[in-house]
Order: sequence, then C-alpha cells, then structure tokens
Amino acid sequence: MQIQNRTIGPGAAPFIIAEMSGNHNQSLDRALAIVDAAGKAGAHALKLQTYTADTMTLALTSGEFTIRDENSLWKGNNLHALYQQAYTPWEWHAPIIERANALGMICFSTPFDESAVDFLESLNVPCYKIASFENIHLPLIRRVAATGKPIIMSTGMASIAELDEAVRAAREAGCQDLILLKCTSTYPATPANTNVLTIPHMRTLFNCQVGLSDHTMGLGASIAAVAHGATVIEKHFTLRRADGGVDSTFSMEPEELAALVVESERAWQSLGQVTYGPTEAEKKSLVFRRSIYIAQDIPAGTVLTQENLRCVRPGLGLPPKYYELLLGRKVNRDVAAGTPMNWDLLGG
Repeated sequence: MQIQNRTIGPGAAPFIIAEMSGNHNQSLDRALAIVDAAGKAGAHALKLQTYTADTMTLALTSGEFTIRDENSLWKGNNLHALYQQAYTPWEWHAPIIERANALGMICFSTPFDESAVDFLESLNVPCYKIASFENIHLPLIRRVAATGKPIIMSTGMASIAELDEAVRAAREAGCQDLILLKCTSTYPATPANTNVLTIPHMRTLFNCQVGLSDHTMGLGASIAAVAHGATVIEKHFTLRRADGGVDSTFSMEPEELAALVVESERAWQSLGQVTYGPTEAEKKSLVFRRSIYIAQDIPAGTVLTQENLRCVRPGLGLPPKYYELLLGRKVNRDVAAGTPMNWDLLGG
C-alpha cells in the first residue's frame, strides 16, 4: 500500500514509526526536539496520540479509577490525572505535523474517540492508528474506516474473535488498506511474551500486512519480527530515558532508533528468496574451494599416492570427491608440482 510517498509492503524496507506518546513532558519545545531527533535517526513516520483526559475517562479517584497494580509503571496514579499529564495538546498537532513533514516523515495519530477523528481530519492526516486498548471499540473503528484512509491497528490482548470483529468492522465501513500490528500490551514487554511467530499466522488469517508494535527493550524482537515478515515496526521514542515521563522507561533513544532503522532494513534485505548454489556475488569465490592438485614433481608412469596428490586450495582441479578414485592410478606424462589434477593426466 501507499501512504503519502512511502510504499509499505514486503517489497519495501520496513516502515519505522517513532511513537512520541507523552514523552514531550508537556513541553512543545521538547515535542519538536523529539520530532527533529526522530527525523535525524531516519524514522519514516512520527506518531502522536489524540485525546483529552475527559475523552479517556471520568474525573474520579475512587476504586478502579486509580491504578493499584503493584507491577504497573503508573501504580498509584489516578487515571484522569495521568491522562492529563500524558496528553498532547491539540493545538500542538499542527506545528508537530508541519515539522515532521518538513523532515520527510509521515505524521499521523491515534484517535481515542470520534471527536479526535474529526479534529485529525481537519488536519488531513494521511492514515490512522487504532491502539490496542481500542481494538474492541467498534464504533471508533467504523468512524476511522469511514475516512477511507489506511488503518494501522494494534492487536494487543485481542482474541481471534475480537480481531475478526475489528477487521470486519473496518472493512465493512470502507477501509481498503489495513495493517495489523502484533502487540503485547505490557510496559515494558519482554521478548519472551512477544510471540513474533504469530505474525505470519495473523497475515494468513486476516489477509493483510502485519507488523510489530514493540514495547520490549532493544532491537531483538523487532529484527525477529522482520525476519517473520513484519512490514511495519512501531517503537515509543524519547530524547533520553533519564529525562523521565509517562512512557520514558520503555522508549527508544535516538541512537537506538537509528540502529533500528539500519538493522531492520538489513534484516529485510537478508530475506531474499529460497535459493541454493552460488549466487552471482559468490561465483568469484568458488576458486577458493579445495580441489585436487599434484603435490610433487613426478615423471610419467608414477602412481598417484597420498604424498604426491593433495586436496588443497585453490579450486581449479578436480573436486575432492574423486580423491580416493585417483589413488593408485598412473600419470601419463611428467607433471610438475602445483598442477591442478584433471582426467587428461591419467594413463589409459
């Protein structure tokens, strides 16, 4: 498929998305610095999130409206206050998109409700992302699909039945171009619970491109995903994890993102096709294989033995598979050491 001037698919290098999320830490200057760093690192796209605290949750502190999971990065935070801290002010979207486009990056966003879709349409974003936590929000999916623009949808936590509902909702509402992202909705995720082998299965099951929304540390899971056919890689991105912020702990830094861009393309290039025998580039190396050579100066009529016949480099003589067959045979002429063995040197 095509998003702006970028081709996405198995015939192109993986599409690398830098997810800003809340790593701007409520500073527009920092947000623009993140855009600049992503562009310098070679990211193909920069992604935002479009919501307000009020469109995400209720302004309550009781019960389930406060995070109590002992293992959560956000333990003890009230949901409304957390989203208020993390959200990207809507008036920032235009200057961020403008900066990203100026650097050659595609810029788009994840809307979390219908009003966000309307706002993003006013900015003419080229595509949309559906977050893992919203892949059961069928009314939102239908509203996004109705724009007719490509959809990239994370699949975290979704069962096959739930994904089937989401994909059907998108396609029936007008989505022609759909990419699913294998995703593990833990922050950070571990390689052990990433399960990239799901990627080719999901591609077959839903007849669409599949990528990885990667919350692990490092590059390993993303590179493995490319090896299994991922055409898109999404990673959270920040200037420095040490700066703090709601998502900083599991976000990539600029040097890591630059490495991901390079190594994911190398991984894609390495896939090639099923092939055996020397490639064109390897043919000139065939000479460095072993072959059978005369190892001593010998007169006509000499019997070939392990002393005067050797398997050595280069590869201009008979293949080593004939070595035992040649032992005990006689040469029909005087032969100098270093002569590549061939059948014409043998007696009748």
